[in-house]
Parts: sequence; C-alpha cells; structure tokens
Amino acid sequence: MPLRVTFTLLGLIVFSLGASRPLLAQQWPQWRGPQRDGVLRHRFDFDKFPEDGLEVLWKKSIGPGYTSPTIADDRVFVMDRITDPEQQERVVCYDAISGAQLWEHSYPCKYVGIGYQAGPRASVTVDGSRAYSLGAMGHLICFDVGGAVLWEKDLDSDYQITKNRRMPIWGIAAAPLVYDDLVIVQPGAEDACLVAFDKKSGEEVWRALNDRAQYSSPILIQQNQQDVVVIWTGDSVAGLDPTNGHVHWRFPFSPKNMPIGVATPIVRDNRLYVTSFYDGSLMLKLAQDRIAVEKDWMIVGTNENRTDALHSIISTPVWIDRHIYGVDSYGEFRCLNADSGERVWEDQTAVPKARWSTVHFVQFPDENSSRVWMFNERGELILGELSPEGFRELDRCLLIKPTRKQLNQRGGVCWTHPAFTRDMIIVRNDEEIICYRLED
Repeated sequence: MPLRVTFTLLGLIVFSLGASRPLLAQQWPQWRGPQRDGVLRHRFDFDKFPEDGLEVLWKKSIGPGYTSPTIADDRVFVMDRITDPEQQERVVCYDAISGAQLWEHSYPCKYVGIGYQAGPRASVTVDGSRAYSLGAMGHLICFDVGGAVLWEKDLDSDYQITKNRRMPIWGIAAAPLVYDDLVIVQPGAEDACLVAFDKKSGEEVWRALNDRAQYSSPILIQQNQQDVVVIWTGDSVAGLDPTNGHVHWRFPFSPKNMPIGVATPIVRDNRLYVTSFYDGSLMLKLAQDRIAVEKDWMIVGTNENRTDALHSIISTPVWIDRHIYGVDSYGEFRCLNADSGERVWEDQTAVPKARWSTVHFVQFPDENSSRVWMFNERGELILGELSPEGFRELDRCLLIKPTRKQLNQRGGVCWTHPAFTRDMIIVRNDEEIICYRLED
C-alpha cells in the first residue's frame, strides 16, 4: 500500500526532548477516556469559566473527520481526510504541550458506498508504545508512537466487506479495543463481525459473530469475576470471552429500519443500557453468578418524532445514581428512572432542537456526582449539574465553531467528542483542532 510518513523539523526536536519533560497528570488514550467510560478522574471545584473564556494553548489547521482526539504521554493523536489531489485518510500526531506536529501518516483511501464522507470515525487507541488507527474503509494500522508503521491490515480487502455488501452505510466506526496482547475491532464481515489480532504482529487470533456491523465501540466489563467484551452489533448486544471470542451470551436487538446505534453501552449496578435513534432504550440485567443476561426493560416510541424513554443518535448518556441522562432524537435532554425507563423530566436548553442534535457528556470522578461536562454540537462547553429535579446550568463558553463537512445543515455541527485531561481540553471540527487550558 502506498504511504507517506512526514516528520516536521520542529516535531522531531520536540519529540527528541519529550523524555525529559514531565508527563501530563492525566491521559485520554482511547475513546471516552482511560477506562472507556466517559469519566474524567479529576475534580474541578470552580462554577464559572473565566470572563474572557478559556486560555488557548495552541490551535492547528486540520482536515475534516469525526475522529475524537486521544492523548497519551504528551502526544495527541487524531485522524482526518484529504481529497485534493487524491482521496486520502491521514493520522496526525501533535505535541500536546506546544501543538507542534510530530508526524503524519497518509494513505490513499477512496470512500465507496459510505454516507457522510467528512472523514474517519474511530478514535486512535494508544497502548503503551503503540497506537492503533482504524479508517472508515477498514484500514487498520499499528504505529510506534514515534510514527513508524509496525503492521497494517486492509480489512475491507481481507474480509471481503464491500464485496459481500457488508460495509456499514456510515463506514467502519467502532474504536479499537486493546485487551492484554490483543486488539479487537468490529469490521462487520461475514462470520467476522468482531475480530481480534495479536497487537504486536497483526496476526488474526480469533473471529466471532455473523452480525452486521454497528457504529458503537466495544467495552470491557467484569461478570462472574471474569473479563467480558460487550459489543453492540447491528443485530444484537453480545458478551464474549476476550481471549478466544467465545460468545457467552447474545441478546437479539435487530433494528426495525437499519443499524444506527452509535452510543456506547453504559454499565452500572450489574445492568447494561443501550439507546438507539429508531429503536429506543434497552436495559439488560447482568447475572453475577454466571455469565448471562436477561431483559430488564425495553421501551420504544412510535417513530423518531414520537419517542419514549430515550432515542439517542450520537450521544452516549450518563448514569448517575438511579437515573440516566441523555439527549433524544431531536435534542430533547431527558432524565429517565433507570429502574423502569420512565421519563422524569425533559429540557431543551442544552442544545437547540434539531434532528440528530448532540451533546457529549463527561462525568466527574465520583460516579454519584451530579456535576458533568457537556460539549454540545454548537461547539459550546457547558458545566452543569444533573439531578431528578432537573438540569442546572452553571456556565457555558464557546470553544469552537460548527463546520459543514460533518453535516451541511443548521450552519454545520461539532459532532466530535472532546478529549480531556486535568490540564486541558482538546476539541476539533472540520478545519482546526484547538487545545485549551483547563484547570482550577
């Protein structure tokens, strides 16, 4: 496969000095943070942003894409798409402190049969000295964090995804999950919906399920004192043995229209919750004396306009104490009773009403804390408090302007999840990536 790896002179200088600098106090090395649970493990005690806004540490031009930034050991990883002079996907690494570009890797990638072609979807997953990127057409690449390609796979070609009409209409989107010596991805191929590779060699170790692909990233949970990979596919929610791909349990959850699940499953109190734009809310009970599940409750409205419970499209909800908070199909911010799915309240102030309107939530370290960060699709960061009594907005500030490549409606959107540490927040749109100071 033709490729181009570029190191900037300044990037090489910063990279060579990196070992002597203190590391960031926190990292955000994969989708939704260190434990893939949307929790920032640092408490902030302020209630208001500075009057003149957060301090910009650096900003850089970037191409379009949905890929959320990730942060590890003073490096920021992100992906974008270039179309001139040819269609390419690109993986870019920046110095987290200065913003200097350390390296980039680009490769030809023509999008075939993919809607919303702004760019790659999946976050880069960083594991020690390696980083794993996954493009929308299935280019899986393992890098040394210094930029060298260690191995690569063309999943579309290797697993006949397009040929067998298995390419998701929005492209391959689920972020790679590293487990011990494996990297697990969801290509959605025939009899290979989920595939695990040796993370060092790239050799296939196991494959599982014949389900269609979904856009939701896999997570790791504990059940009956064992590690279980949970994956929400285009046809089911399933729990697998991460070492060999054995399917412990599979709960059918086929969509009535099309696979459209984006939100990551959330887990609390031995229960697992998923939410879909067309198919509403599903709560499963996780047995603890064996590896099995059963349905707790499932609620779905008549259609996307007449919804019940919660019909999320992109936003992953938050679960605080006995309530779930999330954004419905047209931006309705809702609170649900987690025990029953009953709606407690609805609010329309977090984000303007619009189809697929989105808010990304990040929780504070105490799982029962009412305080959350909310980054909405208008590019605003909101500091808020959530309770069964309602949503209390403490403050908000504009971090980045919406752009039109991701969605050419309502003046554009910011659909990319931000990356956090105790020191900074990094956001991106289709034109730039910006790092702000975030501290008490």
